[in-house]
Parts: sequence; structure tokens; C-alpha cells
Amino acid sequence: MLQTIFEMQHPIIQAPMAGVTSPKFVAACAEAGLLGSIGAGYLDGEQTKQFIQEVKKLTTKPFAVNLFVQEDPKIDIEVLQQARMALQPFYDELGLSPVQSVVSKDVFTGQVQAVIEEKVAICSFTFGIPSAEVLQQLKDNGIYTIGTATTLEEAKLVEQAGMDAVVLQGGEAGGHRGSFTDPIQLIPLDALLQQVAGQIAIPMIAAGGLVTKEAIQQALENGAQAVQIGTALLVADECEISPLYKNAVLASNAQQTTITLAFTGKPARGLANEFTKRMKDAIVAPYPLQNYLTTTIRKESAEQGNAEYLSMWMGENSHLVQQTGTVKSIVNKLL
Repeated sequence: MLQTIFEMQHPIIQAPMAGVTSPKFVAACAEAGLLGSIGAGYLDGEQTKQFIQEVKKLTTKPFAVNLFVQEDPKIDIEVLQQARMALQPFYDELGLSPVQSVVSKDVFTGQVQAVIEEKVAICSFTFGIPSAEVLQQLKDNGIYTIGTATTLEEAKLVEQAGMDAVVLQGGEAGGHRGSFTDPIQLIPLDALLQQVAGQIAIPMIAAGGLVTKEAIQQALENGAQAVQIGTALLVADECEISPLYKNAVLASNAQQTTITLAFTGKPARGLANEFTKRMKDAIVAPYPLQNYLTTTIRKESAEQGNAEYLSMWMGENSHLVQQTGTVKSIVNKLL
């Protein structure tokens, strides 16, 4: 059982929300009996190593590191220019200079090395499956590996690659879609669990829209060995996102989330706002180039307290989040 392997008091994994997780937050989740997870998607190798070391100072419990798997995009100068032009009005309104350098660096290799050197217990992946060589490296170092899948086909590919478990991400999930096959599908979590159950032998972890006690219980009854929750923990005291973000989660309603490529170039579910509306039909650069292009926009908007140009990722059921307080108190309520 996953709970035994990861020394978890509860069958809950804290979602590895890149750009949201902090050492304090990850450690608090681990200390509350969950599996804490570092969202390292936007970090380079050295930053990943430093983050891991900071978490180790705060907890002796096992925790996971989540990495983004992707190929370096082919830079189409014309598309890049059109993507910049689409963002120009936002640069102008915020008084910013357009981002010029979007050179994509290979950070994945450095991140994997950091995970191995720091002897992290678990390494999970989003956006695809790492090479057989990388997986063998992790296996040789006793590191448990978890893939992400949004369809039965992807779940089978994760198992065939030799990974130890799979996160099944339902269509309700907040943040980036973990899809790596076309076309991207939004299969509800309950349906996805039913499709995959009995088709693979590795443990299933349910993710997507799990913000109530009833939803968590249903996922466990449908065959998941654990659940992964993110949105419900965004409002925790130890989560170090801005009050603006936390209030947006608590004030959201059932129709307010949308899936957009506008912020990063990868489809992600978050709060619909002026930016997502104006960028709905705009040309965007592929990930991670679009992410580089919008970084200063999001940073300046946060400093100005402007929620209309911020990427505030949250699940489809964010409107059901009501419990605030410590991670421990929120988890107790969910269980």
C-alpha cells in the first residue's frame, strides 16, 4: 500500500503545484500525515536542489518532487513574434518592456540529478514519460516513480514504461493538464477511474476536483489507493500564495474556471479573467516559451494587486472549498 511505503498517516498526496509550493508548505503537508510534493516544473537543477534541502530542514518525512517532461520546442520566429504582439497591449498597460529572450534551456537533466543526489524518496512526472535511461537511473537509486495520465491509453503507457504508480487526472483538475497524447481529453475523474480499474496492475492515485469528503471517499471506493488534492489546500495557512489568490478561490463559483493556453503555452485550468478572455483566440508560443513571455506580466500584476492578469490555477470544484485554517485542520475536515 502507498500509505505504508510513503509513511503517510492519510491516503492523501499534496498536489505538486509548480509556482505555488514552497518548502514551508510541502513540509507542513508531510508533517500533517500527507505525502508532500515539490512542484519543480519552473525550477532549474540548482534551484530544485536548494528547494529539496530547505524541505529537509523542516521535516524528516518522505516527500516527492514533480518534474515536467517535455521536448525543447522548435522556435518558430514568426509564431514567437505573433505571440509577442498578442501580449503587447498587456505590456503597455503595465508599463513593461516586452520579453526578448526566450531561449529554452535543458533543465530536466539537472533536476533529475538533484533528485538523485539529494536521495529524494519519490519522483513524479507530468507532460509525458521520461526516457528509459532516466527511469533506470532513478530505479538504481531506489527512487519510487509516479507518472501522470489523463486517459486509459496514457495510463497503460505509464505502466509499460516501468513506472511504479500513476496519477489519474480527471478533467476537473486545476492547473496544467498532464496529457501527453492527442487529442487532449477531459474525462471526469469517476469515469476515468472506472475505465482504468482492472486494466493496469500498478497503483492508481486519483486527482481532479477532490475538495469534499464525499468525493475523496468515492475515489477510494473506485479503486484509488490514494488521492491527490491541490485546490482545497491553496487556502491553508501554510500555503504562501497571495491573499488575492486565496480570496479568489473562496469567492469562486461553479462557472468561473476555464482551460487556457494563454499563460504558459500548455492547457491549464484556472480562474477565468480579463487576460484569458482577451487571449482566447490569440496565437500563443509553445511551452515553455509562452511562459517566459508572460512571466513579467504575471509578476507585475501580482505586485499591483491586479487579479485580471494573474494565472490563478484552481480546480473545477473550487467553489466547494470553504474550510480554511492549517493543513492539518483542512485534512481532518476532508476525512
